[in-house]
Amino acid sequence: MGAVPSTPRHTSTTAETAEYLIGTFVGEKSFPLASDFWQKLLELPLTLRWSSYRVQQACELFAQNNHHTRHLAKILIHLSWCLQEAVRTSGAPSVVYLKAINAVYFSSVFLKYIIENSQSDNIEELCLSLLENEPVPKDFMTDQRIENLLMHNVLTFLGSIDVSPTTSLLHQELLNFMLVVMSTQLLSGPTPGPKDVNPFLDAAMSQESLLVSSVVRRLLLNYIMRPRLPSSTAASYSIFSEENQPGVLQRVGSAAANFVLLPFNYLVNSNSEGSRNQLADCSLHVLLVLIHYHKCVVSDESITDRSDDSASTDPVSKVNTYFTVNPYSKALENARDIEYGIGECVRILLAVDRADIEGNAQNGPVVRLPFASLFDTLGMCLADETAVLLLYSLVQGNSDFLEYVLVRTDLDTLLMPILETLYSASRRTSNQIYMLLIILLILSQDSSFNASIHKMILPGVPWYKEHLLHQTSLGSLMVIILIRTVQYNLSKLRDVYLHTTCLATLANMAPHVHRSSAYASQRLVSLFYMLSRKYNKLVELRDNKLQTKAISTGDGLVEDMSAELQIYTDFLRIVLEILNAILTYALPRNPEVVYAIMHRQEVFQPFKSHPRFAELLENIYNVLDFFNSRMDAQRMDGEWSVEKVLLFIINNCRSWRGEGMKMFTQLHFSYEQESHPEEFFIPYVWQLVLSRCGFSFNADAITLFPVGMHANKEIYYDEMNTNQSGELNEQRVQFDP
Repeated sequence: MGAVPSTPRHTSTTAETAEYLIGTFVGEKSFPLASDFWQKLLELPLTLRWSSYRVQQACELFAQNNHHTRHLAKILIHLSWCLQEAVRTSGAPSVVYLKAINAVYFSSVFLKYIIENSQSDNIEELCLSLLENEPVPKDFMTDQRIENLLMHNVLTFLGSIDVSPTTSLLHQELLNFMLVVMSTQLLSGPTPGPKDVNPFLDAAMSQESLLVSSVVRRLLLNYIMRPRLPSSTAASYSIFSEENQPGVLQRVGSAAANFVLLPFNYLVNSNSEGSRNQLADCSLHVLLVLIHYHKCVVSDESITDRSDDSASTDPVSKVNTYFTVNPYSKALENARDIEYGIGECVRILLAVDRADIEGNAQNGPVVRLPFASLFDTLGMCLADETAVLLLYSLVQGNSDFLEYVLVRTDLDTLLMPILETLYSASRRTSNQIYMLLIILLILSQDSSFNASIHKMILPGVPWYKEHLLHQTSLGSLMVIILIRTVQYNLSKLRDVYLHTTCLATLANMAPHVHRSSAYASQRLVSLFYMLSRKYNKLVELRDNKLQTKAISTGDGLVEDMSAELQIYTDFLRIVLEILNAILTYALPRNPEVVYAIMHRQEVFQPFKSHPRFAELLENIYNVLDFFNSRMDAQRMDGEWSVEKVLLFIINNCRSWRGEGMKMFTQLHFSYEQESHPEEFFIPYVWQLVLSRCGFSFNADAITLFPVGMHANKEIYYDEMNTNQSGELNEQRVQFDP
């Protein structure tokens, strides 16, 4: 069992050498760190291709022998040394990058196999240490942890070396490698615990703050600038120009995509959007995994057991768990605007200036980024769910970026793709819908945002098919889409928190509504009618003495009828408060809202005596009485047409003084992240990563989230809709009295 079973003999000496070296690498013989075997392996311009069956054999043999040979630990050390040399040597020669790429590629192949086929909770098969009697070079510190050495050098290269035609391939492979080493999270349960084993992620979290900040900055700049690999053929890379030999592993575009040794690939699908960029997308995937990682640790406290006063007071151990601070999340929170244009961003990308990461004694280093370019990039990419998650992470966690967004005069850059995505909710995951709604809720907490979106006029909305929207304000469109989302949720998702988020956003907007369009105004009244129909059905069930029987919703969840009735009572009250806020604070500016209420005034009649609604309906009927009485008193030649009624309302709005209107405290809803967001975000991030990067993984090994069984036991994960009890639904909307 010293090598992989041989294939038909190649006439090429290089091919025979490659067969021998790889066979030796996965075999029983252990080579010391200083052996010239490693140089031969890493400098090999391999042209060999293997079948998937032989790949599997090689991986199985490697995993079997690694406990004795420690070849995984050794190639990771050599990868670290290659990266150190690449960072240390300015304008490093091509052979340096060749060796680094080969090292990271071989490491990715076998590391991934061991992770997804691990039989132990501690992933002992990795063997991330050398044997005690292992001969090592004099300058090698035997007490250092290999994962710490490795991650320090990987992150140093990513954070300090420019992305250029020469280095872009190594950048890409290192990002792929990062996803492989962080995939240990897939083996953990959905709730992080102290027994979870993520050695490489933990090593990444232990790096110094300046390095962490430089990595976060680089990943975001990659996402903004979207650098492309120079060519789709390996021969075009300067690092492979020696003797016209294609590089190790027959690369085409990306090393990790093209040698059959690797049981997964990173090729972008042919049907991907034009804005997709491999290096940018992979940078975002790595960033999302890093910023949402939470390490759970145990803290032991000695306490005194006083349950029995007569007993001796012996100390007992009380175990507490807590989450350590995530430095990457902190760095993202500390990002600040560099106030440079796109040209300056190019300069920054090509020449990293350490001064762009400024020290802050209290909050750590400040990462300077071009917010304008980041804003525009997000607006271009929001059709992709990973971009939505990045935008959420920024507006929820970074107050400076949120303020920057709120003062932009072109809010349609972000809002239009968000609203278009919500418009096509039936083709989106429930998680994506909810994340977008949370973003809108966060934005709506600012009164200047609510005012400005009603002043921005859209000449048309071509993707909205149900009604011609011409010269509609961005605010009116947002009202229309939010109500449409409620309607969709009523018929499909039946998610209470989705309703709550939509209505909370509408309530925040209500006092600032300005010249609401006719269609938006009609939809507001229709919203009350839609919810009232659901309410009336529940009342009918109660009146039929079914209040003690549980009702089953379409997606299999069971809710108590009386609790559901209370929920819809609250929803109806919020809608009435929304209408009240418009009529109380903005009636003269919204004649179309008055018209819509007058046109459908019968929908309010059944609720006039309802104890929860009576005081709110008094205001609505006060408005109706004002306009109805004046309409009755005015003589008309012929019938009242729509145009005549609207003109009448506009004229009488000028004499409206709000007499007799009760003033209610303005509703203000704010978003507050649930106390344990990691239980939702960690599985969610990995679902997105697996569905987009082409990273296949043994489905049997995944315990982070439930997956369907596949015949080949490998998946390119398809996004799942979180059901009604999913963790996302536990993100709370907080009410400020």
